[in-house]
Amino acid sequence: MTTFRVWAPEAKAASVIVARPDDPGEPRAVDLTAGEGGWWSADVPDADPETDRARGADRNPADIDYAFRLDGGLDELPDPRSGWQPYGVHGRSRLVDHARFRWTDTAWRGVPLAGSVLYELHIGTFTPEGTFDAAIGRLGHLVELGVDAVELLPCAAYPGEHGWGYDGVDLFAVHDPYGGPDGLKRFVDAAHAHGIGVVMDVVYNHLGPDGNYLSRFGPYFTGEYATPWGAAVNLDGPGSDEVRRFILDNATMWLRDYHCDGLRLDAVHTLLDRRAVHLLEDITATTHRLSAALGRAMFVVAESDLNDPRVVIPVDAGGLGMDGQWCDDVHHALWATLSGERQGYYADFGSLPTLAKAMEQVFVHNGTFSTFRGRRHGRPVSAGVPRHRFVTFLQDHDQIGNRAIGDRAGASLSPGLLRVGAALLLTSPFTPMLFMGEEWGATTPWCFFTDHVDPALAEAVRTGRRAEFVAHGWGADQVPDPQDPATFHASKLRWSQADGAGAADPGLLDWYRRLIALRRAEGDLTDASAAATRCAYDPDGRWFALYRGMVAVVANLSAGRVTVPVDGDPFEVPLASADYGTGPGQVELDGESVVIARLRS
Repeated sequence: MTTFRVWAPEAKAASVIVARPDDPGEPRAVDLTAGEGGWWSADVPDADPETDRARGADRNPADIDYAFRLDGGLDELPDPRSGWQPYGVHGRSRLVDHARFRWTDTAWRGVPLAGSVLYELHIGTFTPEGTFDAAIGRLGHLVELGVDAVELLPCAAYPGEHGWGYDGVDLFAVHDPYGGPDGLKRFVDAAHAHGIGVVMDVVYNHLGPDGNYLSRFGPYFTGEYATPWGAAVNLDGPGSDEVRRFILDNATMWLRDYHCDGLRLDAVHTLLDRRAVHLLEDITATTHRLSAALGRAMFVVAESDLNDPRVVIPVDAGGLGMDGQWCDDVHHALWATLSGERQGYYADFGSLPTLAKAMEQVFVHNGTFSTFRGRRHGRPVSAGVPRHRFVTFLQDHDQIGNRAIGDRAGASLSPGLLRVGAALLLTSPFTPMLFMGEEWGATTPWCFFTDHVDPALAEAVRTGRRAEFVAHGWGADQVPDPQDPATFHASKLRWSQADGAGAADPGLLDWYRRLIALRRAEGDLTDASAAATRCAYDPDGRWFALYRGMVAVVANLSAGRVTVPVDGDPFEVPLASADYGTGPGQVELDGESVVIARLRS
């Protein structure tokens, strides 16, 4: 016996269609009974995974397909809480029997955010096959690199075969082309066996337009607010209790049923919620309760454009209590300094004083005027907020993929400056995150790509993308067509480059490995206190020194050799990217290079 339930508070009638994928007979239609709170339900005999197991059935006990009909209509609607969409986002749902999978990670206790190095990857382009199972074969590389957790771009079901994943519409279903529910479980189980955590990127601020049937079921959206993607998710209006429960249950599912170690929440500044207890506080509290119950570490990180430290300040101090948040300002300061780019949101970045402010104070715009926004922006971060709560990067999916041709840092920076950037990122007081392939200087682009089935939507995305960059001086024929499968395939990593074949800098991978090993070995480099970080610089000489306790990270951004005064005597140099010399109170180094030195006060 299986109980089918669906929330449809405005429906006058509801039914469920139940079928077996291996049964050519007509599917059964069973009327649902209205219950409290707008929930409809029915018990359906012979649609029970437990019954199938007891009978010793050869078929997969989870192979039960179903869909809902509302108000006597003939349209078959996927379950809003579908765990699997094997026929795509417009097809019938399939039951998932989570008890069937045999986990081997019972001894796994999770990974903390503090002290970790994250690695962002997209399943579809991480390997040629683009599946969870293929990604398992590359976990050894990540172990050798030294990362603590991978952060997966969204894996919830979205339309088409390939895409970034941020237009998901079935939030409880694992994207079938990646390998579906069991594929994700195999990947997480294998990652844990390798000592690597898994963070799931989740999108609660909007759903994609294609295959989004939620509004047919209930008030999942509200016209009270607007977002860049249309109507906002209903978090505080009539009916929002169940909408919030939908989101909280989804967060719990990734952590409990798929054993993920953390969540990264997309663009939380567009989660418009006027309740006394904000949804973000709810998600974090739910995660922490589950963490305590299951006995393994879990964390929640938000992507926020507000430059507001209250995201990570404890609830009893007036904050939302989240474990971490992305910090674009550190990326902008570092990238603009290295690349010289000043367009768009880089307008206020690029100077060495700005880079020093980012390293010491987290937010460059902490109440200061933002030229890009045309107003003051942000709020200061107090010295009492641990710096590991801020996740930052030299490259990530947005900062590469939202460029016109998806070019990576290596297309703009010399090998020397790439090493400087990696050193400043991985010795910073923040939680560093790498983007897949960054560690060997991948020359493959990572473009914006889609696979929309709806012709009108596909054309709108194609023309909109080109118009955006034509306005910035690009030719229309220079901007890759996001709907062209070639754009997607060009974005796949070439793993031969990790072995040095065709790599722009064959030694870069070893440099990343040594940096991460040094970060782990040197206690000063994981000290998250504000007092442990200070900077010195010379705009004319183009040198920058980052002090992390008694470790000096000295970078020469100019082309010529310079001598840099340091606050102490270097007595050991565990890592240098080029020729250097040391003397009392100074480090001499080649152009576009970096030296990491332990100091004697």
